Amino acid sequence: MLREQFSEKLKEAIRNKKTLRMATLRLIQAAVKDRDIANRGQGKDPVSDEEILGILTKMVKQREESAKIYEENARLELAQQEREEIAIIQEFMPEQLSEDQMRELCATVVSETGSNGLRDMGKCMSALKERYPGQMDFGKASCVVKGLLQ
Repeated sequence: MLREQFSEKLKEAIRNKKTLRMATLRLIQAAVKDRDIANRGQGKDPVSDEEILGILTKMVKQREESAKIYEENARLELAQQEREEIAIIQEFMPEQLSEDQMRELCATVVSETGSNGLRDMGKCMSALKERYPGQMDFGKASCVVKGLLQ
């Protein structure tokens, strides 16, 4: 389970005095705890590994956006720190699918769901998110599916 991996890696980082790694792992654990608390308030179960992958994906996107903004404003040291955090977060994520693999899987899902118009896009995207959590950029996949359905 991912939670145990976070704890083990955090203990390791503390022993090795790696401050950026410690801070990033603590941020991950805090984001997961926040989601657990939100779920508990709604009477839901604690966060599953699939939901944790979604949280990690969101954290990576946030850091990519921040790094881009820092680079535009000539704050290269902060952009580098964001990229290092991205690398730490991605250690816990499954390997990302290539552009070609993503296109192929999108086409497969479109044909399997029997989709034939833009109104079926939601059905295709939910199938992709269910089958490949954390393995692809769903923003790009959405554009591919939209192109296939037009």
